[in-house]
Amino acid sequence: MKVVAAYLLAVLGGNPSPSADDIKNILGAVGAEAEHELIELLLTEVKGKDFNELLASGSEKISAVAGGGAAVAVAAAPAGGAGGGAAPAAEVKEEKKVEEKEESDDDMGFSLFD
Repeated sequence: MKVVAAYLLAVLGGNPSPSADDIKNILGAVGAEAEHELIELLLTEVKGKDFNELLASGSEKISAVAGGGAAVAVAAAPAGGAGGGAAPAAEVKEEKKVEEKEESDDDMGFSLFD
C-alpha cells in the first residue's frame, strides 16, 4: 500500500511517470522502506496507462465491493505537469463535534485540594 501511495504522491506532485528511484526517494523521506520487487510490479502494471483512468477504474471496483454506497473522492492530476495542489473532486462535510459537559466534583463531596 505504501508503494501505491508513494506513486500517487509522485503523480499528483507533477511527475506523470515516476521511476523506481522516485518512489524510493518518497518512501525514504518518511523513513519507510519498500521491496524493489513490489515497486517494479507496480510500475509494470501501470506502464502506459492514464492516471485518471486508473483512478476511475479503481473507484468503480471499490464501489462494487462496498455495495455501491461508498463515496470515493478522486483528485485530478495537475494539468501539464504544473505544480501546486490538486483540488479535491468532492467536498468533505465537516462533522459537528458534540461538546461533552465536564463533570463537576461538587457532587462528589470532596475537592482535589482539600
